[in-house]
Order: sequence, then structure tokens, then C-alpha cells
Amino acid sequence: MEYQVKIDAFEGPLDLLLHLINRLEIDIYDIPVSQITEQYLLYIHTMKELELDVASEYLVMAATLLSIKSKMLLPKQEEELFDEEFGLEPEEDPRDELMRRLIDYRKYKEAAIELKSREEERALVYTKPPSDLSEFAQETSPDRTPLDVSVYDMLSAFQKVLRRKKLQKPLQTKISRQEIPIERRMNEILDDLKTRPGRRNFMELFPDDSKEYLVVTFLAVLELMKSQLIMIEQEGNFSDLYITGSGKSN
Repeated sequence: MEYQVKIDAFEGPLDLLLHLINRLEIDIYDIPVSQITEQYLLYIHTMKELELDVASEYLVMAATLLSIKSKMLLPKQEEELFDEEFGLEPEEDPRDELMRRLIDYRKYKEAAIELKSREEERALVYTKPPSDLSEFAQETSPDRTPLDVSVYDMLSAFQKVLRRKKLQKPLQTKISRQEIPIERRMNEILDDLKTRPGRRNFMELFPDDSKEYLVVTFLAVLELMKSQLIMIEQEGNFSDLYITGSGKSN
């Protein structure tokens, strides 16, 4: 059985590139194409390993990065001497177009965040005089604050799982096929969190080394996050992820 899951949290290839630039602390005005291409293709490969629906725009950007990388590898000395001899303008840096697109995208993204923040602030403003609503008050448990853990962080954590399992994989192994329904794995994770309350390290969810088990477990975690049945915590950038039950029933 193949599991096809499409995640709406991805906002496009430019969003992924910006994430990589921020994560690797790269100067957007001087992008090391070789390094950013390698990291971008690693994310695409991880998405395919999970059998996720990779949109064509991600593949187009991958081809664009490879094209820029190949142009950067071409010798420039002869072209520069030819341009100087005939008074021609030097060719544009192959990275310039991508750089402009990223800068424009970052401006619009920051503007969208600012507008969203203003919308939330305006939603707290009321012109109606205060009223006594004490008779309608009910004791409710405060909602947890949403955590800033993106799908990119989840993919990075899964990459660590794959690398660790690969290093621990024995030289000889027995191959056995076992279909694992994603719903069953979701229930197993929820039951485990109820049996042993408290935070669980993301790595602890992958005791089995088989690829099918790893992929189904990761997809089960994404579905549980989407259904708000679990919460993901991260204490700092690049630190381990921790999972807790949200207290909601499925």
C-alpha cells in the first residue's frame, strides 16, 4: 500500500529557499549556489522518500538551481577579455535573477506577517462599552500557545532519523514485508502517550529500522499534528523535537 499525502504548509520553492538561507545563515546577496543546491535537493529527496506529492514548481526550481550552478562553473576569464576587447558589457551574474525573486518574495512575506499582526491587534479592539458578563463565566482550561515548529523542522528531524538508522543498520538483515495501516500507527502513538504521560523525544517514535515503518510513523505524526491531537515542542533552533498529547480525543 502506498500513502500519498499532500501538505499545504509548504508555500512554494522560494519559501523553502528562504528557509535554507536563514537556516544556513547565508548572505542573500552572495548565495553559494553549490551549497544551497545540495541542501535544496536533499529536501526534495526526503519529500520523495516520504512519497509526498512534490509539486512541479519545486522541480522547476531544482532545475533552475542546477542551471545556475553549471553556469557558475564555466570559465570566465576568456569571456571577460573578449568583452573588454570589444567594449561589451559583462554578462549578468547568473544568480541575480534568483536573488531579486527571493528579495521580492521576502518583502511580500514580511508584509503579509505585518498585516496579519495588525489584523489580530484590530480584532482585539471593540467600541462597545464594557458589560457585566460574570453570570456567563465558565471555568475553562487555557489553550496552549501554538508552537513555532514548521514542516521544515519536521523534515530536518526525519533526516536525522534516516541518518541514524542508516549508521545503525547491520551488514546483514532479514527482509520481511508487513503492511502497516497509518490509522493503526496513529492510535499506537496516542496510546503510548496516554500510557506514559509527559514529553517524548521525537527519535523514540522510531524503534523499528524498516523504511516502511519509518515513513508510516512520520506520516502518522503529521496527521496527528494536523488533527491537533499532539503538540510538537522545540527548545531552540536545531534542537531535538519533543511530542506531547494535546488532551483532545480523536
